[in-house]
Amino acid sequence: MDKNISRLRRARKTRARIAAQGKLRLAVFRSGKHIYAQIIDDSQGRVLTQASSVEKEMRSALKNGGSAESAAAIGKRVAEKAKDLGITEVAFDRSGYRFHGRVKALAEAARESGLSF
Repeated sequence: MDKNISRLRRARKTRARIAAQGKLRLAVFRSGKHIYAQIIDDSQGRVLTQASSVEKEMRSALKNGGSAESAAAIGKRVAEKAKDLGITEVAFDRSGYRFHGRVKALAEAARESGLSF
């Protein structure tokens, strides 16, 4: 089984548990050059807010979109956008990635900025 198929299998199990709880989901996707985070309402199938290192203002502020520093900036930004919408509690969906490095930096920055999970 290749690496990505295994990751997607793990992600599918996590998403099923989160959907059973009925919470909003903070989903993370990381590529080699960028990191993306979005808050999703699975009951409606809608993305409520998102942040990524591809956004114009983030690209100019960040030296490299694939670093832990940029992941922390994205975590802070998505938490601020969520607070503007009145969202304080989410479930963290790491999308099958291990909880270290960029994924961990994003999660810790989001927690420090006011999201609870």
